[in-house]
Amino acid sequence: MTTGWRELIFPPSQAGAQSQAGAATGPGATDLAPGPERNSRLTVATAVVLLVILAAEGATLLSVRRLLSWHIFLGMLVVPPVLLKLGSTSYRFARYYLGSPPYRQKGPPPPVLRLLGPLVALSTIGLLATGLGLVVLSPASPWQARMLLAHKASFVIWFGAMTVHVLGHIAETARIAPRDWVRSTRQPGAGARHWLVALSVAAGVPLGLAFMGRASWWLGNVHLHH
Repeated sequence: MTTGWRELIFPPSQAGAQSQAGAATGPGATDLAPGPERNSRLTVATAVVLLVILAAEGATLLSVRRLLSWHIFLGMLVVPPVLLKLGSTSYRFARYYLGSPPYRQKGPPPPVLRLLGPLVALSTIGLLATGLGLVVLSPASPWQARMLLAHKASFVIWFGAMTVHVLGHIAETARIAPRDWVRSTRQPGAGARHWLVALSVAAGVPLGLAFMGRASWWLGNVHLHH
């Protein structure tokens, strides 16, 4: 039973490869080809940043009326990093299913996470799109109430899918995240990956500032119910 559960989270091919690599070259080493390994590092680095921003965004829900301006700012700030992560995971997806040997060797994500992936992506897009719609639409728009309902519904779906997603990847994230920061495990392109993640966050700052002021306009015209 334990073995079956582990195989849902860690496919046998990956588990075997990781154990062989650890035995052969020591902790922190990897036997993955450079392409998949660097893709994983970019995906994980972006995921860590997203976790921090999303945790702060979640904290604003504790008093969303008082913290609405920060809720909007963080909701816009997260858009470019989300696009970066969707891009890196979509690239891995395409390379694997198009038969790239290094990505086929790495193997697909665990079964549960593979099935959950499209729901995570779609609910994330839906959550961000409805949030953007809420701050753009006029309070007098007949779509405002429907957009708010859609935003809340997409949040419920997203939260459930993302909880499983994060728990399924937490060990992998903890293992891979330090590699580009430690001299012994750093690979070429580490600086470029750091800059990509940093620039994605920087791109979200003016986006957040541009919409942050909509909070007072929104609070003055729309009633929030929680």
